[in-house]
Amino acid sequence: MKENEWGRLANKMLQLIAGRVSSLVARRATLALTTSSARMASHAPDPEVTEAVDMSRPMYWDRLDTPLPDKLYKDELSAAEKSLKEKEKGPWSQLTNEEKIALYRLSFHQTYAEMNQPKSEWKTVVGGIFFFVGFTALVVWWQRVYVYPPRPRTFDDEWQAKQLQRMLDMRINPIEGFSSKWDYEKGQWK
Repeated sequence: MKENEWGRLANKMLQLIAGRVSSLVARRATLALTTSSARMASHAPDPEVTEAVDMSRPMYWDRLDTPLPDKLYKDELSAAEKSLKEKEKGPWSQLTNEEKIALYRLSFHQTYAEMNQPKSEWKTVVGGIFFFVGFTALVVWWQRVYVYPPRPRTFDDEWQAKQLQRMLDMRINPIEGFSSKWDYEKGQWK
């Protein structure tokens, strides 16, 4: 290569490097000076904006495979619920059925029967499937009408009959093939 070409190549490389460095510096400066609400909210200590859940602490959830959750359903009890909890420490034969149910509801949100109730989620799934099948059918119809060319004339029944007659007239593959199944004397298939 000549010295002139080396000079042009080096100049081009310097321009590329300078462009990339300047775009990187501009991006960094923009991020540093930006005070967008989304960026500030992600780092805000205010619990109203973002509330972090401590996953290391025990949590409550109703699951069929976990009969006893790590934590009770209700943590903060009212005065009536506190008195009921005190009454729980005594003999259970003195508790009414309503009190027993209320105690159960303090510990658990749902019973097994409530968790096993059939959900209506299948309706949403079937509806979504029908929606996407219908949308796909609409796209296919649109393509047939507006995208694809018209059907070739070689697919018409009349064309197919003429093509068949032409092949028979030319006696194509007369020993084992097509023409061997045609009776030329009677003019019909064997």
